[in-house]
Amino acid sequence: MTATSDAGRDDCARAVLRLYGCTWRQGLASVLCLALVAGVALALRRHALVALFGAIVLPGFGACVLLLAAARLLGRRLGWTLAAALLIGAAGAGAWAVLPGYVRLLAAWDVHALPDPQLLACVFGVNAAVLGLPLWLARTRAHAQQLAELRHVALAAELKALQAQVEPHFLYNTLANTRYLARHQPARAVEMLEHLIAYLHSALPDMRCQTSTLGREFELAGHYLALMAIRFGERLQVRLDCPPALAAVPMPPLLLMTLVENAVRHGVEPKPGVVCVGVTAVREQDRLSIVVADDGAGMDQAALGNGVGLRNLRQRLQALYGTRAGFVLRRSDAGITEAVLTLPAAAAQEAAA
Repeated sequence: MTATSDAGRDDCARAVLRLYGCTWRQGLASVLCLALVAGVALALRRHALVALFGAIVLPGFGACVLLLAAARLLGRRLGWTLAAALLIGAAGAGAWAVLPGYVRLLAAWDVHALPDPQLLACVFGVNAAVLGLPLWLARTRAHAQQLAELRHVALAAELKALQAQVEPHFLYNTLANTRYLARHQPARAVEMLEHLIAYLHSALPDMRCQTSTLGREFELAGHYLALMAIRFGERLQVRLDCPPALAAVPMPPLLLMTLVENAVRHGVEPKPGVVCVGVTAVREQDRLSIVVADDGAGMDQAALGNGVGLRNLRQRLQALYGTRAGFVLRRSDAGITEAVLTLPAAAAQEAAA
């Protein structure tokens, strides 16, 4: 038996207990209400109504008792199909069982009784509708909840797969830089390895988490840019601006790192001379905007749409937020390349879900 079917059976048993069960006070109040209705009908000499009312209520009560007993005795073995079969069977059997009493009671009162087919249809139809409709609605809600949980599991697996692609991508770029320094500046390569070890010691525990914070992502970006500063020296100028009030805002991990890597790869590396990379964050009402800007060489059309990092970023945004998040890569007339990431500010539950 699968976990999904077990959960569905648990939902069925709980639904039956919730729909047809009651406390002793609720049961006593229900009995008093029924007695009041029957008493008023008798006082008004509505004998046919009293008999029909009793013929409907008694099978319904028996069906409730049977379903409650099945839920308590069978537990998770009680599925939706079995519960529906018990309900239909109890309603049908109850209708046949009350038929002789209904006829004799009205004969004693010298009142004309409904034809047997009409009575059976009335008793069975009312009980099947009154008791069966709530059970059907509960089954529909339970199935919808199970589908939502399955979609959540599938989405989590997809996000983990997408996120796992970022880790080797980042490590490949960093180690490639270290190899370059090992060939040209061995001492600097050793220094970079030391920084890389310190960075990975801090970053690897968080790489497989589904959620991070803006402050944490800025810290990792700062570590990475410090590594790159060893390679580029005075050519690379860095400016990080994360307002303290936004440091605890949740966001998915490694999205910012992807943008910073692209700024270094496509902005700093190809352009001789000094290049400034700036990372800023600002909250605008219910949206968080993160901008990675550089005045370097810019990105060509292939990088705009086909880069592994940016393609991964767009897929993760689509999977997590749909149309509520956005990403824009633009080049201004002043020669500034800006990667603008827009996220829902209230992303704590969504990123952790």
